Amino acid sequence: QVQLVDSGGGLVQSGGSLRLSCAASRRTFNTYGMGWFRQAPGKEREFVAAVTRSGDTTFYADSAKGRFTISRDTAKNTVYLQMNSLKPEDTAVYYCAASTLVSHPMGRHPSSYDYWGQGTQVTVSS
Repeated sequence: QVQLVDSGGGLVQSGGSLRLSCAASRRTFNTYGMGWFRQAPGKEREFVAAVTRSGDTTFYADSAKGRFTISRDTAKNTVYLQMNSLKPEDTAVYYCAASTLVSHPMGRHPSSYDYWGQGTQVTVSS
């Protein structure tokens, strides 16, 4: 059983920042690339960012590029999503997920991810 625990969501004003965390076991952390997705009410789950298993390559949705940063902390077996300059349209439940395919063409699709966190709510007010 692989368990991912994501956290760090909350209520912030437009322009504010949040850092989301996703904790995994050492084995999971070293086996999979990691991604962040989000899902707003009435919308499909969408890709936000991903980082390869080695940490050498990152990927971002256009909506996240320049504002969000994904990173890995090997010592803590944790993946982070630093979100700056938040906008109301960033409001969603954010999920971390694990995949062996983050560098593949389908690495931005939810079906490529094998394990998921429970989700953490991010709400950005105007």
